[in-house]
Amino acid sequence: MCRCCMNRREFLGTTALLTAGAAVGVAVSGRASAVPLWEPGRFDPLRPLVRIGKPLRVKPVLMYSLPKRREMASWKSWGGVQTEQAVNEEAERIAGELNDLASKAGFAFEVMPVARVTTPDASGAAKARDEGDVTIVYPATGSGNLLNACIPERGGIIFVRHASGPVYYWYEALSVRQLKTDKNAPDSGKRVSVHDVVVDDPEELLWRLRALFGVRNFIGGRVVALGSAQGKYAEEAPAKAREQFKLDIVEIPYSDLGKRIESALGDPARMKCAEEWTRKYLALPGTTLETERPFVLNAFVLYGIFKDILEECNAELFTINECMSTILPMSKTTACLTLSVLNDEGYVAFCESDFVIVPAGILLRYISGKPVFMHNSTFPHKAIVTCAHCSAPRRMNGDRYDPVRILTHYESEYGAAPKVEMPLGQEVTFIDPEYATGRWVGIKGVVEKNPFYEICRSQQDVRILGNWKRLLNEVRDSHWMMVCGDYLKEIGYAAPRIGVVWDDISV
Repeated sequence: MCRCCMNRREFLGTTALLTAGAAVGVAVSGRASAVPLWEPGRFDPLRPLVRIGKPLRVKPVLMYSLPKRREMASWKSWGGVQTEQAVNEEAERIAGELNDLASKAGFAFEVMPVARVTTPDASGAAKARDEGDVTIVYPATGSGNLLNACIPERGGIIFVRHASGPVYYWYEALSVRQLKTDKNAPDSGKRVSVHDVVVDDPEELLWRLRALFGVRNFIGGRVVALGSAQGKYAEEAPAKAREQFKLDIVEIPYSDLGKRIESALGDPARMKCAEEWTRKYLALPGTTLETERPFVLNAFVLYGIFKDILEECNAELFTINECMSTILPMSKTTACLTLSVLNDEGYVAFCESDFVIVPAGILLRYISGKPVFMHNSTFPHKAIVTCAHCSAPRRMNGDRYDPVRILTHYESEYGAAPKVEMPLGQEVTFIDPEYATGRWVGIKGVVEKNPFYEICRSQQDVRILGNWKRLLNEVRDSHWMMVCGDYLKEIGYAAPRIGVVWDDISV
């Protein structure tokens, strides 16, 4: 198998950032040649995944109040940060721990300088709290008023020490007076909850930051929708995605795509380049060709065109409508393999332009840092569901390529579509949105089999972990999103920040 070293990942996208509130309707040239990137090195399957999204800027705030000794009186609170020397040492400890997390996070976050706060006014908490994208308050000592002043309106994370360094006063003093609970009304006025508190454990901090990285890049993301946007059984889904998630959906008409395909197919230089990309892909270990090779070649012509469109639209997220009909006679292939390859590179690429499920897939990609598989759902029985579609990624663990058979697309018996063999025993996370209502169901499972039923080519029988019978009431003939690994807690942490009701049946 081809393996790529994860610490060599490239960070691409700082010049192609997803921006909230960007205007819909980015102009495109209609000419693939406007982006002169059709050269052999544009596709390199050995290259690590591109790391999409803007870095998360993390602002640490060390809160403290130095006591003065008084004779025959209680003059200090609990806590090991009681002197200027202890403050200096703690600030260095905080910076060191965060920089260590950043070096192994698997997503981009920048550690801003530690703010030392002793007063709630403009020279103290008020100055530090709103810097960056997420504020982490380290309340060593100090008053409740000072703690409240350190937390921005958007909320934040509170990190307290028990045994990882000098013990904090607020390890004892934090309570539901300052923190929202699951019983509080949303408008309780409190900015942080019991779920925003971390004691000692940097890994507990890291998964929360991973979730917040996902939120930061999800809201306002720009999505190219080739052939228009739609919603399966929910016509309002694209409008809801624009309104609730501020997604900037750029709709590219098929008339534009037709011109690009005609131009590329008639250009010997670009066809030669697509031929080289085809050769590289088919040479990957574990790749078996069981359809006509020209279908694969034309899939790489589409790859070049889709990459052109992403570049022109300054986007990293892509979906295509009418992928089982309109595109076939235009391209003389299907888009299935093309979408698989884009996902394997690290982009987000889904078929059907279904904005019931596309938002969930975007968030899951940002949170996990791995390719995401959009697939059809099936009726659950004996804790088993079958997941199937014709455009599965091969690199779902973010590194290695799983074995694949390149077949025709199932429904049309035409084109090129991957049948990916996922590792048995692989743990996976699913998101199953309830149409466009804003309620998402979370599911965890384990891959048990890669069957070959008369259904979409990539297919897995997955055993559901948790209360699988609850899925009987969630049967919608809908699309789900799948990713390798367990990311249910990150999605649950992100959900209220994007206005989604999260229902985890695997708890």
